[in-house]
Amino acid sequence: MSTQTRDAAIVGIHEYPSRDVEGEVSPLQIKAESAARALEDAGLGWNDVDAIYDAGDGGGMAGLTISEYFGLKPRVINTTGVGGSSYEYHAAHAKRDIAAGKASVALLTYGSTAHSNARAIGVGGRGGGGHPADNMDMFAGMTLVANYAMVAHRHMFEYGTTSAQLAEISVATRCHAMRNPEAVKAMEDLEFLDIRETTVDDVVNSRMIADPLHLLECCMISDGGGAVIIAAADVARDCRKAPVWILGTGEATKYPENGGDITTSAAVQSGPQAFGEAGVTPQEIDIAMIYDSFSITVLALLEDLGFCAKGEGGAWVEGGRLRFDRPDDGPALNTDGGGLSSNHPGMRGIFLLLEATRQLRGESCSQVDGAKLAVAHGNGGMLGSRHCAGTVVLGRD
Repeated sequence: MSTQTRDAAIVGIHEYPSRDVEGEVSPLQIKAESAARALEDAGLGWNDVDAIYDAGDGGGMAGLTISEYFGLKPRVINTTGVGGSSYEYHAAHAKRDIAAGKASVALLTYGSTAHSNARAIGVGGRGGGGHPADNMDMFAGMTLVANYAMVAHRHMFEYGTTSAQLAEISVATRCHAMRNPEAVKAMEDLEFLDIRETTVDDVVNSRMIADPLHLLECCMISDGGGAVIIAAADVARDCRKAPVWILGTGEATKYPENGGDITTSAAVQSGPQAFGEAGVTPQEIDIAMIYDSFSITVLALLEDLGFCAKGEGGAWVEGGRLRFDRPDDGPALNTDGGGLSSNHPGMRGIFLLLEATRQLRGESCSQVDGAKLAVAHGNGGMLGSRHCAGTVVLGRD
């Protein structure tokens, strides 16, 4: 049964344009600039903000640090940090806080200089340390990309999925990226070679990074950030642009268990929550903003969210059906270019909300005609072991 309510909406957005800041700005400065521009987009001011949601990317004591830096004294501070899915969690929590009357205007921000700091996000060590399960895999030298490659191999073994099928995901996102001037500039600044739309052959013949994942199946490492303003219904109706309503949300956690299936993610739990609350089905979704750290991430999540059955994702994505100009074939995937070809500063969840909002406003560079419903799904952690899933269903009037 649907419990959909329209009590909170995204009313302002901004994406920091540069993916290579060359040490000229800090993460906090990226967050502040993005927040100011998002408030301007909404037609609101700093004094309207009474809730802060932050994942700690600007430094320690996240809620206190960001409140002081912005000069705010919020009634609500939420510092949920679950990796790349943090911002889907923040959107869900903002909706609940607004519905409970604890806040009226929520500010979500992200800023990262991962590229400028030469962070080896995917191929370096896992970093951080101290996890109680580190003795189970860290001693063997497992990197993040190796974890995802393990899932890809298992999916191939279980279901006959091929590298050519996985490549369809990279091809679709690059098609969208080439229509996005900021994504093209990003690839130029990050010194991509032969910047153009790609083919399946291009992907499967690119350099192997972690068997079976090729170079063009792995996200870029960039700088970047952005901001999202979420407001109560009475505020949203008076903002500069039409509200994009948060219709349903879901949260879930997955970690290794005896007999567990590494090809199945926490999305199997968070997806039904979000779709059920929104009162819609995956088949009604026009835009799928899916966390694309690697090609296999998208394939597994599309299955787990219910766009196709488990094991059928390889055949389902074939033939370019994820492109923005194939609306009758299912949702358009990552129409900004995604983490594969637009930006990936470390935690990409906020960009899923940004592009979903652009699509529902009719402002995307790869605009889907008549788009009414979008899903943003973040995956934080490692797909093949422990991670959190956050699903947000968005809709327009």
